[in-house]
Amino acid sequence: MVQKWNQAPENTLESLQHAIQVNDGIEFDLRLTSDKELVLHHDADISVPASKRPHPVKWTENHTLDELTSFGFLSFEAMLSDPIIRSEWRDKGKMGCVELKRPHPKALYGGGVFGKKQHISHISDMMVKADALLDEHGIPHENTVYYAFHNGMKASAKLSKTKRPWSNLTPYIPPFGTYYTKRMRGTLHFLTTPLARLIRTNRDAGASMAPCAVEYFLPPQNVITLGRRGGLKGERIRRINAHQGGFPIYVWPANLGKEHDILDAGLTGLTDCSDPNMTWLPSGHLRWTRPATLPLDAQQRNLLKSATQSNHQNILKQLHEEVVPWSECDNERKTALVEMWKSKWQWSDSTASILERSSHASPPWEAIRLLGHRGSGKTSRPVLR
Repeated sequence: MVQKWNQAPENTLESLQHAIQVNDGIEFDLRLTSDKELVLHHDADISVPASKRPHPVKWTENHTLDELTSFGFLSFEAMLSDPIIRSEWRDKGKMGCVELKRPHPKALYGGGVFGKKQHISHISDMMVKADALLDEHGIPHENTVYYAFHNGMKASAKLSKTKRPWSNLTPYIPPFGTYYTKRMRGTLHFLTTPLARLIRTNRDAGASMAPCAVEYFLPPQNVITLGRRGGLKGERIRRINAHQGGFPIYVWPANLGKEHDILDAGLTGLTDCSDPNMTWLPSGHLRWTRPATLPLDAQQRNLLKSATQSNHQNILKQLHEEVVPWSECDNERKTALVEMWKSKWQWSDSTASILERSSHASPPWEAIRLLGHRGSGKTSRPVLR
């Protein structure tokens, strides 16, 4: 009998520990506390019942780290000190996508709606603090990317002098307003920013990848943006792959029904489902949640594709017994894998150059990954009760 999996609240240690082990990595949210410490928290206001808030001001940044951790929220330092997180991230090539959250304009450090210099400085300060902790715990640069809904990301990265990869989340969603006004502004940005321009703008700015909404690839939304349409199959994805040339695109949300197509299209997906019992996708495919850190060669990919709902558990077991983690692959196998990926997704750099840039444990920067969104997936509000 299959044991039911109970999902832990988002951005908690339990949620992150689980997700980083079953996927290629994790995405999580950082905010700066009133005493200038980094804490994992998504929302602009503290996500606990209103009756439990320690004082009338609801903004997360207006609370100390001790106040937030007393509710069960996790400090970034405590996260990095956890042996499971540290081992997976540092030693097994897992990816950490660090979303840096701008405060509400009225919150501490918020800077108001038009305080661009303050916004740039705030994100820069967060990068400096995060860099120091990541360096202290030995997290490789190629296993990390910073991003934010922040139009000044290039300026923040320059000011912080970070050597780690960074990018700007698109479409832009401001840190203020109701759910609907935020979505409306995000939709307007989406409509006027073609996918090709999104990739080009990030690359030209010095960003290391392009995060974007899945709507760029799915009908009917993909037909209403300016410029050429995106897609997950056929000529549309071949054209996108050629435009990428290996420049990574991280897509959210990677819903279960489209997860297979997203990964097969050469795109990294952020999933809200890290349920270990989800082994057969609604699309009719065997699920493989570690395409980068537990990579399949051509023969193993064919075996994966041959699975049926009735035999997929046996095939999954066989693959887990046979597949060699990237961190344990010899040079010959790594070379064969990169050449297969280059051919399938039109990566432009040479195999030697790609392998030279990746460390022993870390898959290539171009590698296609599945990452746990906010750890094991977003959860209901309030996050902690």
